[in-house]
Amino acid sequence: MEMAGSPVRFAGRFQGPPGAANGGFACGTLAALLDGAAEVTLRRPVPLERPLLPRTDDGIVFLEDEGRPCAEARAPATPVGWRAPRPPTPAEARAAAGRAAYYDDPVFPGCFVCGPDRAPGDGLRIFPGPVPGREVWAAPWSPDPSVGGPDGLVPEEVVWAALDCPGGVAVADAVAEARVTPTEGMLLGRMTAELAGPVRIGAAYRVVAWLLERDGRKHTAGSALFGPDDQLLAVARAVWITVPRAALPVAPTAVDARTSTTTGGEPA
Repeated sequence: MEMAGSPVRFAGRFQGPPGAANGGFACGTLAALLDGAAEVTLRRPVPLERPLLPRTDDGIVFLEDEGRPCAEARAPATPVGWRAPRPPTPAEARAAAGRAAYYDDPVFPGCFVCGPDRAPGDGLRIFPGPVPGREVWAAPWSPDPSVGGPDGLVPEEVVWAALDCPGGVAVADAVAEARVTPTEGMLLGRMTAELAGPVRIGAAYRVVAWLLERDGRKHTAGSALFGPDDQLLAVARAVWITVPRAALPVAPTAVDARTSTTTGGEPA
């Protein structure tokens, strides 16, 4: 049975690339319409500041922009799995923050999650970097009150956003190190995540990312959120697509959802 829901509107604050929503935030917003873990595929950059219609058909939630598919969410075909590398210490995460090669020339400095141009209290300001001696990227994160609800908890879509960009930054660093080309960027194509515990404003968290595999232009990365006592609160797996920098969106544009290079709105 097909069912339509209330329109969804992404505020400009939650921008990833110019004119499009941060991919992880968009994925988390759609995933919240399902119960439990979700796998979300982005079919095109998700536009900001206009109503988008979610509809459910046979257990799959679709998000459409005037009839054009933007994204779809479903139960994961493969469980994301509650496995993650050993978390770095808070001191290691602080020392790694901002040291990624990506930040030498960030593609989208205005991104809600990882953009260095976003002020405290506006963006999440999660700036991962490689941890010396380990194959992980890490950053500290203390959620600002502006992203919390009246109960002091951080909404799931913001947690999805926090899990998103660190994996993209790890992939971007790996691509740069491999010297594929200095003119490539990354876009999020698919994200699977599962959240286990509450995330509270003001608490000291660490976001960790690591590389999983590469298949041509596709790169898969894992990410996780650890609490103050090293408890594993959320895990994610994301597929990123290498895109020539000249082809990266500067405003929402359609992409071919029929190909294996389908991409969405999240940069790194």
